[in-house]
Amino acid sequence: MASDNYSVRGGTAVITLNNPPVNAMGHAVRQELAAHLDAAWADPSVQAIVIIGAGKLFCGGADVKAFNTPASRAEPSSRTIVKRIEESAKPVIAAIHGSALGLGLEFAMGCHYRIAQRGAKLGLPEVKLGLLPGGGGTQRLPRLVGVEAALRMIVEGNPVDADEALKMGLVDEVAAGDLLPAALEFAVRVAQRGEHPVASRRQAPPPAEPGWFEAQRTKIAAAKRGLPAPLECVACIEAAVTRPFDEGMKFERERFDVLVNGTESKALRHLFLAERAAAKIAGLPADTPVGEVRRVAVIGAGTMGSGIAMSFASAGIPVSLLETKQEALDRGLATIRKNYAGTVAKGKLAQAEADARIARIEPTLDFARVADADLVIEAVFEDMDIKKELFRKLDATCKTGAILATNTSRLDVNEIAASTARPSSVIGLHFFSPANVMRLVEVVRGKATGPEVIATSMAVSRRIGKLPVLVGVCDGFVGNRMVAQYAREAEFLLEEGATPEQVDGALKKFGLAMGRFAMSDLAGLDISWASRKRAAATRPAHLRYSKVADRLCELGRFGQKTGAGFYRYEAGSRTPIPDPLVSQIIEECALEAGIQRRPIGDEEIVERCIYALVNEGAKVLQEGIAQRASDIDLIYVNGYGFPAWRGGPMFYAETVGLKKVYERIREFHEQQGEFWKPAPLLKKLAEEGKGFRDLG
Repeated sequence: MASDNYSVRGGTAVITLNNPPVNAMGHAVRQELAAHLDAAWADPSVQAIVIIGAGKLFCGGADVKAFNTPASRAEPSSRTIVKRIEESAKPVIAAIHGSALGLGLEFAMGCHYRIAQRGAKLGLPEVKLGLLPGGGGTQRLPRLVGVEAALRMIVEGNPVDADEALKMGLVDEVAAGDLLPAALEFAVRVAQRGEHPVASRRQAPPPAEPGWFEAQRTKIAAAKRGLPAPLECVACIEAAVTRPFDEGMKFERERFDVLVNGTESKALRHLFLAERAAAKIAGLPADTPVGEVRRVAVIGAGTMGSGIAMSFASAGIPVSLLETKQEALDRGLATIRKNYAGTVAKGKLAQAEADARIARIEPTLDFARVADADLVIEAVFEDMDIKKELFRKLDATCKTGAILATNTSRLDVNEIAASTARPSSVIGLHFFSPANVMRLVEVVRGKATGPEVIATSMAVSRRIGKLPVLVGVCDGFVGNRMVAQYAREAEFLLEEGATPEQVDGALKKFGLAMGRFAMSDLAGLDISWASRKRAAATRPAHLRYSKVADRLCELGRFGQKTGAGFYRYEAGSRTPIPDPLVSQIIEECALEAGIQRRPIGDEEIVERCIYALVNEGAKVLQEGIAQRASDIDLIYVNGYGFPAWRGGPMFYAETVGLKKVYERIREFHEQQGEFWKPAPLLKKLAEEGKGFRDLG
């Protein structure tokens, strides 16, 4: 059979999966694979068959975009092909390099044998998309490696390397050198055997401990709140013990179909595809040059600056960490050492690697050290005058071509850029705290920011393991601009009759990681208080304003750091405790504002807080501050604790129905006034029966 993806070498047919970039097993690939297998089975000179991947990996899995489309079920399916492999008298060997993930690994487990190149990764990550492995993974993996190891791999969705896979029994051999020669030699050996049973069909042994499956269900239900997929995975793995193979496969398919049509999986797949879309920038040519970032300077060794420095050092990039006073520099370095020590203590990092990362951070009081940096990031106090003065100094000191970045969370990047003679080199890189942990970076494009500066900032953010999302300039950019509306409604609800614990409880039941007021106490009420005081002179007098948070701050209640905020805290504890004094302050503020308090239900709490995000998000989208609705969803899921299984605020609104959301916002507008004026874009889409995804 003439094809670049099929050849016969010394009695062994070699079939190559070739579908860049990840050799996804879409319909066209399955058709070609089936045809090549037919050719090999029909050729009497072929004694064995090796299936290998083109490029950097074996197979990255199914085509996620094809889910819920006819193409995902079109024949030949992966199951149909594997069934024919099981019946083959000629051994079929999966030769794995790079990675075999999802359907790629499921297909490999359906082959008679597996050989993996050292360093290859094998895994079933479907649970991260709200699914279970639906191509036989929940039935084959337990039969190969046992239920305990299978459950760990499937429920967590994390891969194992080739050497671990060999120990587990997932692969038959590991190739230390080039994979194809090793696979061909392995094929010659196994072809001499009389039979080639498919080990992944044998019955899985039961777990060693009685009641093990029930114990796992209890544990997983608590850890994976709101997610049905992990528990469905447990049920299918149990079926590998209690049911014959074919019955187990049927049960797996039934449970997969339930999940793939569920809202949770659609939300998680939306976010998966959104990450890929976020890398595409309108108006930025694909061939835009990306500058090299060999050295970074971070100005400010506080919590944020230290975290940013760690992010670069952990990625292998040397960092100069600059402060104006030795004691501030010492505190920052102590924080860095403490963070790395904690990671070492948990067994997640070797001490030698922690030492190497710390060594990449050069503490300095010498401002001249910024002169060698390819990228300078300031993380100083959130004050415009301070930042403008700093950027004038950077402009005079930094080399030509250096990127000058501000970590501001809301200030005008254009105004900062205008303080320099090179505004095209200025950009916002808004990291989220703790910066060494949080993935999200809002990359803030100013009106003068150059294309290469944008491309380089996006690229270096990905290089250090972050998720960069491009946004435009406005007060608070995307995340903080929207969260201000959410916070406003939460505080208004207190005055109208709710309690902090009721608001937080309703939002946590909705799925948020923390409620509004517990989060405020964690972050520190004094931070937002300072911003409100700066903005007081420009606040319109006719607009409603809640004074509850200000009253708490006037009493020195700044949150966990002072033992009291919206809640009180016992010494050494982070557990929020309702405080009668807070209730008294809320009632006093309501009385002063002439607000008649009333019973408020959880549904209203969720609608007012979440729909406030949606309405503002639609305005952000219409103004071009965000490129697409899915970018907003990424920001909220990765920066603000919005539940991933709800897909982000904009996706959630579409699951409710934009018409229904719009009608509710209209009601709030009539009841609550100006703050709830519906976004024109939301109104237009609702009236046309369209969604945010229809915007392209």
